[in-house]
Amino acid sequence: MSITVFVPRDSSALAMGADAVARAIAREAAARGASIELVRNGSRGMFWLEPLVEVQTTAGRVAYGPVTPEDVAALFDAGFLAGGAHALALGLTEEIPFLKGQERLTFARMGITDPLSLADYIAHDGYAGLTRALTLDGAQIVQEVTDSGLRGRGGAAFPTGIKWQTVHQAQSPIKYVVCNADEGDSGTFSDRMVMEGDPFMLIEGMTIAGLAVGAEHGYIYVRSEYPHAIAVLESAIGIAQAAGWLGDDLRGSGRRFRLDVRKGAGAYVCGEETALLESLEGKRGVVRAKPPLPAIEGLFGKPTIINNVISLATVPVILARGAQFYRDFGMGRSRGTLPFQIAGNVRQGGLVEKAFGVTLRELLEGYGQGTRSARPIRAVQVGGPLGAYLPVSRLDTPMDYEAFAAFGAVLGHGGIVVFDDTVDMARQARYAMEFCAIESCGKCTPCRIGSTRGVEVIDKIIAGDQPVKHVKLVRDLCDTMLGGSLCAMGGMTPYPVLSALDAFPEDFGVAVPAKAA
Repeated sequence: MSITVFVPRDSSALAMGADAVARAIAREAAARGASIELVRNGSRGMFWLEPLVEVQTTAGRVAYGPVTPEDVAALFDAGFLAGGAHALALGLTEEIPFLKGQERLTFARMGITDPLSLADYIAHDGYAGLTRALTLDGAQIVQEVTDSGLRGRGGAAFPTGIKWQTVHQAQSPIKYVVCNADEGDSGTFSDRMVMEGDPFMLIEGMTIAGLAVGAEHGYIYVRSEYPHAIAVLESAIGIAQAAGWLGDDLRGSGRRFRLDVRKGAGAYVCGEETALLESLEGKRGVVRAKPPLPAIEGLFGKPTIINNVISLATVPVILARGAQFYRDFGMGRSRGTLPFQIAGNVRQGGLVEKAFGVTLRELLEGYGQGTRSARPIRAVQVGGPLGAYLPVSRLDTPMDYEAFAAFGAVLGHGGIVVFDDTVDMARQARYAMEFCAIESCGKCTPCRIGSTRGVEVIDKIIAGDQPVKHVKLVRDLCDTMLGGSLCAMGGMTPYPVLSALDAFPEDFGVAVPAKAA
């Protein structure tokens, strides 16, 4: 009887040598006459343990990690195929504290299934949501999503049901569903993990969206830096279509939905929905003026749903388990869960899916286990390169959209980047302005010119040139960018800059925050 051994195919594991580990395990098993089935699963999201090798035993899966090819012979000697003791043994995977304390709804299958096994997906409750959706009309599906309280997980947090309702009601024979998989925020990787580790979940969610609004064609817009995700998605789409879960007759229902992958060219601004549409149409990725909203005039001028990967990937569990089940997680207007991604100077970086309401302190000290440098945390950036820098006094703030908005911060895509007490916050503020200058599409003056002037002025502050005067100038400039930019690229760049000025004034050569007059 074969013993099942799992070695991840996730990019994080591949970067740490997972392919070489898998080959070494296969060679060693053959040399010893051991019968194994080698499954290339997705990552569990515990990146400091990659490559994480798991073995199926009668007690459950037993984990070992991080494993190198040189460790494999010793693992076999220790009887790891039976869950034997070894220095790299971590015990039962599900009992590892980092995993055990999570509420995995969207990521329930992550690291458990073979990403390209449709049978494995279905055996773990896959396509239960679409099966139910095929018994409902579009309005009923939209209502279920609305009742769940799901909000956009890409950063804007706009109620998903309202967006879907707008497209559902739009009068047009042609509509589209577009997945924004242009994941470009620093410290984020949840979209990539879904596409590489559970692609059928995204396909299912997009198909349900198509049924909800009357769209028969969808596109997944993936950044070019994700070649493994693109390859897995294309394979999964082919498998789903061959099995009747995509195509002209969804499981004999007479309803149709087709799906294609499109590769972006690496521009951060194409994560903005209208710039994404321009790129998808074969044009330069430049932000469109709104109105009209994409829900009314989107891709090729037709009503279009544009949602982030996590938003769409969460829809199947809502349809399968019901709106109330999902809504029972979270707090206030922030319902359900969010996959928080912990990165930067942290001991245990990885993905933690928790219900809204968990605090930054719980995430960073309980899951992240503090800084990798063992020095105190000084600042935490939440929400990507356009998110605010938070001081340690904010660590007990609940992860909730409204709680963060109350002090000028955003949860964004759930990315968290940690800095210890050696960080220079003036240089971090400069980085934010420089990032905007490089990535701006150039359409509006506040973003295009404001960010360039911002770099110049912060350089003067760093050089000690009249810091009080120049801090006031930076604040005035940020006010112009906040109020005058066409999209969030320029409109949110002030968030990290102003938060750094407010919380860490000493790094700018001023004793107290120099508020604009």
